[in-house]
Amino acid sequence: MTGTVSKLAAPRPAAAPLRPASLRTAALAFAPSPRRVTVSVAGRARSPIIAMASAKEGNGAPTKKTALHDLYELQGLSPWYDNLCRPVTDLLPLIASGVRGVTSNPTIFQKAISSSSAYDDQFKQLISGGKDAESAYWELVIKDIQDACKLFEPIYNETDGADGYVSVEVSPRLANDTQGTVEAAKWLHKVVNRPNVYIKIPATAECVPSIQEVIANGISVNVTLIFSIARYEAVIDAYLDGLEASGLSDLSRVTSVASFFVSRVDSLIDKMLEKIGTPEALALRGKAAVAQAKLANQLYQKKFSGPRWEALAKKGAKKQRLLWASTGVKNPAYPDTLYVDSLIGPDTVNTMPDQALQAFIDHGTVSRTVDANVSEAEGVYSALEKLGIDWDAVGKQLELEGVDSFKKSFDSLLVSLQEKGNSLKTASV
Repeated sequence: MTGTVSKLAAPRPAAAPLRPASLRTAALAFAPSPRRVTVSVAGRARSPIIAMASAKEGNGAPTKKTALHDLYELQGLSPWYDNLCRPVTDLLPLIASGVRGVTSNPTIFQKAISSSSAYDDQFKQLISGGKDAESAYWELVIKDIQDACKLFEPIYNETDGADGYVSVEVSPRLANDTQGTVEAAKWLHKVVNRPNVYIKIPATAECVPSIQEVIANGISVNVTLIFSIARYEAVIDAYLDGLEASGLSDLSRVTSVASFFVSRVDSLIDKMLEKIGTPEALALRGKAAVAQAKLANQLYQKKFSGPRWEALAKKGAKKQRLLWASTGVKNPAYPDTLYVDSLIGPDTVNTMPDQALQAFIDHGTVSRTVDANVSEAEGVYSALEKLGIDWDAVGKQLELEGVDSFKKSFDSLLVSLQEKGNSLKTASV
């Protein structure tokens, strides 16, 4: 059985990443008495975060706010962290700084497992117990997801199941397998066995029906790898169809986010514009991704209103929030907070890699922007079409590249785990 997590290639560093060692040091501050936690940003120390921790829950309740707290409290956007590795307690200072959820993907786990010795003891036990490499991989991943879910459970409870989720993706090998994805999602949901886990399913044409069936089975879903408005609308319909087909009288515990990818859109379309080379084309560089995302938000507003939605809301259904993914800036010419600052608004999530997260804490602007200048976004979208940019073709290409990237990460890690497992068996002979 297979499953995976979601996030694309790491963006170009715009700020020095949070170092595991400094995170572990910071995590020690989470004791029952107030402690100061200093989060390093862009190579310099930010003013300490004052954190009060619960000895029972081991989860800090900060008393000094950061820009991440303001995002949620003032604008209704939930900041999530797009990374996961051991020790999972490294998440504690991030939770204290305002992070409200975590996303993961096969590439993230490949980097975590292949570059750290923190997984070695459990892996040795699994191999000596007769597990094969892929089964061992899932055991490693499931433990991380369960441990992270525990850390975010207080947020999940405080928000009555609206926030505090940890996402784990089905195997990327199943991206074109409708029923295999359904079975994998059911299996992952069962074995993780945490109320605040999101099962990630890619928004491929083959997996859109899977999303509907998994939702109908009462399983909460993070739909990933959405690159076009047309596919996003299909994802919304799958969520609504699934809720209606569930037969549940109380829909409040079946939730979903739709992960709409941003920076990769600019990366591809910018190349196309440079190839066209006209002044008009070059002037549109760096504008496509935000424009399309703002139009996606307009679609969200339309689809989650009216009689159909109101009937579901009466049964406790929650809106499928838009989650902005791939929000690390890849072009150094662009502001390092571009894909956070430009898409702030209520009922949204932004999952950020290290660099984007630190940059926003340091100098991000907390202001509602997601529904500002919509007519300008429409103009950019249309202007790109007139230049010959086919939005659906862009979406399909990025989807293929995303799935392929995750498959390569997944396969590469399984090969290295198999080799490590074989060497362990040889050494024990």
